[in-house]
Amino acid sequence: MNPITVLVVDDHPLYRQGIRSALSGQPDLQVVAEAGSADEALACLDVGVPDVVLLDINLPGANGVETARTLRERWPACGVVILTAHDDDPYVWALAEIGVQGYLLKSATDAEIVNAVRTVAGGGSVFTPAVTAKLVRRGRVEVDGAPVELTEREREVLTLVAGGRTNREIGHALGISERTAQAHLAHIFDKLGAASRTEAVTLALRHRLIAFDLGPGSR
Repeated sequence: MNPITVLVVDDHPLYRQGIRSALSGQPDLQVVAEAGSADEALACLDVGVPDVVLLDINLPGANGVETARTLRERWPACGVVILTAHDDDPYVWALAEIGVQGYLLKSATDAEIVNAVRTVAGGGSVFTPAVTAKLVRRGRVEVDGAPVELTEREREVLTLVAGGRTNREIGHALGISERTAQAHLAHIFDKLGAASRTEAVTLALRHRLIAFDLGPGSR
């Protein structure tokens, strides 16, 4: 099985070195390139697209938000995990709208970063409890001016997506096939007008269509 390939984008060489060290110790992960700016990151992607990009927000030149938007538009199959010191509301909301699949703080442990890379590469999403709480608190909105309704099964599927589960894991948890889980997710995307798993979860949280369990002590 081919390893999960990773591009690390951060303007601090020592931090990049630390991430490389944490990931290189895993036999299924491979850091294929590093970049210290948005321009360097895009140049790397023009040469080869990794499975996952670990992206800082504060970068020389174009900021991380704009870089994330470019990544999602030009290389939609590439997973994007924000790894930053900032969880300010504007950053969180903008990046969730763009459709990044993960948002971690730089205080995350090596194990949490490794888990995030594996989860996103497998089609899941990973957000810290604090970031998820911000998305929940942003409030209720409507899609195209009309209320959205999900079936009980669709809410179950989307709740598991919010927890970072892959389609295969969702199928196993609910006693349905992976193909059926994919079909439910396609219906959810259509109802919400979502283009990605992250956007679907974000919209559902805003609508309060699902309630994500943040765990004890995370509020």
